[in-house]
Amino acid sequence: MALQEELEQQGIWLFKYRGKLPAIVLLIGMFLYLQTKLFPGTFFIEGTPYEIYYESFCLVISLMGLGIRMYTVGHTPKNTSGRNRNEQIAETLNTSGSYSVVRHPLYLGNFFMWTGPALLTANFWFLVAFCLFYWVYYERIMFAEEQFLRLKFGTIYTDWAQKVPAFVPNFRKFKKPALAFCWIKIIKKEINGIAGIFIIFCFFDIMGNLIQNKTNYNYFIITVCALTIMMNLVMRYIKKRTTLLNEMGD
Repeated sequence: MALQEELEQQGIWLFKYRGKLPAIVLLIGMFLYLQTKLFPGTFFIEGTPYEIYYESFCLVISLMGLGIRMYTVGHTPKNTSGRNRNEQIAETLNTSGSYSVVRHPLYLGNFFMWTGPALLTANFWFLVAFCLFYWVYYERIMFAEEQFLRLKFGTIYTDWAQKVPAFVPNFRKFKKPALAFCWIKIIKKEINGIAGIFIIFCFFDIMGNLIQNKTNYNYFIITVCALTIMMNLVMRYIKKRTTLLNEMGD
């Protein structure tokens, strides 16, 4: 098999499991985070008043990634930029909004969402390893996705791709989104991501306190985590039992 076809096949396989395989990296990060809690000397601000600010900074990084995803998804048409797992779907080619400055804004958002917990470990080499893993991992997914779009849209895609960078945004090329922002899309497609961020940070915080036999819990994180879980359950019920969240033409 030629390298091009091999990379595409790897990307297709990784695309199907892109929500599960990173969990392995998260478990490693949790181990390193707990190690930092057990040996505070490994991180110079551990146990100082500045620790809470650093943890807040990590959360902001993750929320920034979530914001990129929400802005992108909120302005996209039906059957594009979704969380489909089995195959690529694109009825139209998005070229405005986030897609006018970067070709893969959702994967850029994912990067920042995962970078928050990676930073929380306070381990420089883990952060480097995470960035390399993310690069290799998503590079193949992006390659497979671009192969799909090239075959489907032809020169329309290649002309757009020549002008827009793959991963590092060029904000000078920004074009106003073609569609108005839709909160229903966010509720339907990103509610799991919203809850997921706070669940991860809440779990890190609780485990860190338990392993140190402390009770300095971040009650803000715990409260928001509980609220987002409740909201997630309510929205799941509404999606399953009613038609309130159906979009026009969906």
